[in-house]
Amino acid sequence: MNTATLPLSAEQSAKRDIQTISLIGLAHGTSHFFHMLLPPLFPVFMREFGLSYSELGLLVTIFFVISGVGQALSGFLVDRTGARPILFLALSCFVLASLAAGTAHGFMGLALAAALAGLGNSPFHPVDFTILNKRVSQARLGHAFSVHGITGNIGWALAPVLLLWIYEGTGGQWRLGYAATAAWALLVMALLAFKRDAIDDRQGSWGHEKPGAAAAPNEHPMAFLKLPSVWLCFSFFFFTTAALSSIQSFASPALNAMYGLDLSVTKWVVTGYMVAGAIGMILGGFWVARSQQLERNIAWAMTGAAALLALTGTGCLPAGLALVAAASAGFGTGLAGPSRDMLIKKAAPPGATGRVYGTVYSGLDTGFAVAAPIFGAWMDRQWNNAVFLGAAVALLAGITAASIVRKA
Repeated sequence: MNTATLPLSAEQSAKRDIQTISLIGLAHGTSHFFHMLLPPLFPVFMREFGLSYSELGLLVTIFFVISGVGQALSGFLVDRTGARPILFLALSCFVLASLAAGTAHGFMGLALAAALAGLGNSPFHPVDFTILNKRVSQARLGHAFSVHGITGNIGWALAPVLLLWIYEGTGGQWRLGYAATAAWALLVMALLAFKRDAIDDRQGSWGHEKPGAAAAPNEHPMAFLKLPSVWLCFSFFFFTTAALSSIQSFASPALNAMYGLDLSVTKWVVTGYMVAGAIGMILGGFWVARSQQLERNIAWAMTGAAALLALTGTGCLPAGLALVAAASAGFGTGLAGPSRDMLIKKAAPPGATGRVYGTVYSGLDTGFAVAAPIFGAWMDRQWNNAVFLGAAVALLAGITAASIVRKA
């Protein structure tokens, strides 16, 4: 008898779920870590290679354009070949990106690193959510999405810490930092290879929460693009990421200009936003497990976040309170995160989940690529409050998109 077909006990199911969630969380955190492969050392590249801000911005554009296009396409590949092999290919690209960055002697070398990192990042959401949706039991799926989001925030936070710590601790030997990032990617690959059974999406089933669920219909691979819900989810990601881009890139100088806070203080607004977001994601995992009103969850959480950002943008708050309000808005967006991911799962037709997640999450890359120059232009015109008011409007647009998904 094939033991793989035997039903699992509650304890065995929990153990399997926790192992899969932990490994995918580690992989997702690594992908966000490599989002920040180059930006922490931008001042070093300007000094050593004579690069301008425009050239550094182009490196970011290269990353997100390749990641966004690749993310939409990789969903088809995941649906066809399975998620696990693509995951190892993605991590291999991170190793190559680290080597390219560590041996770069100018813009072209860094551009190659950005391209390889973007290529490696592109399949992660189709891969991650395919494995989680197929292997994790329905009762713990909300918590799985919560952990997935939290580890992404942690990855964003750790990369600057590691690269700058090595740079400062070695007297400016920044290339050693990229040896460390390559070693990290290799270590993650080794662990995932050792525990490869826990991330094998061939052992799972889309219908695990509904025994006897109907098989996917035999239809054209592009048929899912006709679903309004797919494009509404895409727009939801686009708008919410546009808001995040404004905070990550410009909240610190905007607070400095509007409220007179020192940059050594305002730099903590992004950290606070991410920490608040992580706390929100933890609670959001419990929330989505107890509530099926996903659109309502998202609307309440993100309306609160938009209100805090809009209040900050008025310029009427005391300086310290403005910093706290802007950072606290991250709690609302984090709280909505697990409900958002569950909403996409429900919008995806059977057998097309990889394609749907790839297309929908390319809205994230598009939001980053489009919003940054717009908010930057507003900052050049000294429209500092537009950073927060624009982010609030973007969140409200995302709420509108999410509220229509169910009707669509």
